[in-house]
Amino acid sequence: MSSRYYATVYDIVKPIATFLHPIRVEGLENLPQGEPLLLCPNHSSNWDPILLMCALGRSVNLRIMGKNQLFKIPILRTFLRKMGVFPVDRGHSDIGAVKTSIQALRDGDLLMVFPEGTRVRKKNRGVRPKGGVAMMAIRGGAKLMPIYIGTKKRLFAPVPIIFGKPFAPEYTGRKGTAEEYQANADKVMRQAYALGGEAWT
Repeated sequence: MSSRYYATVYDIVKPIATFLHPIRVEGLENLPQGEPLLLCPNHSSNWDPILLMCALGRSVNLRIMGKNQLFKIPILRTFLRKMGVFPVDRGHSDIGAVKTSIQALRDGDLLMVFPEGTRVRKKNRGVRPKGGVAMMAIRGGAKLMPIYIGTKKRLFAPVPIIFGKPFAPEYTGRKGTAEEYQANADKVMRQAYALGGEAWT
């Protein structure tokens, strides 16, 4: 990721995005400095990664896991890669994406992953997060940070973005178990929705 490229795009995108969807940011002080961190927001709209980037600021070292369908368009693929986005095949066990995620965390970057793996609205609420998010945090030596992004997005209406307190995943042994990965993934999403006063089921 080119920090200069990221900052330039940020300066162009933020005024437009936050004009259409003003953001109200809370809890940004919970973001630790100089530590690997896996950002775990809820996901209800294609605007979510853009608005979260706007909330984080222009100088962060941010990597984002994005669905591989976005990378099938050559121009878009080049743009996304320069912005620190890398593809994941959501329908299969994508070892390459997992390795990229773990390495990003070991490099001390912020990594943004939507644990639910898809956009979740009220009609499909109850989608269980992927346990792999906790596995990546454990192997990357990172904490999990719950983040709530407002699910009701109307033009020119404020969208709350609330950063919770990060926590270290709990596990036994050297790498943990699949059950422990799932328990930590459930915990981070439960906390994310609670930040917005919503129940996670």
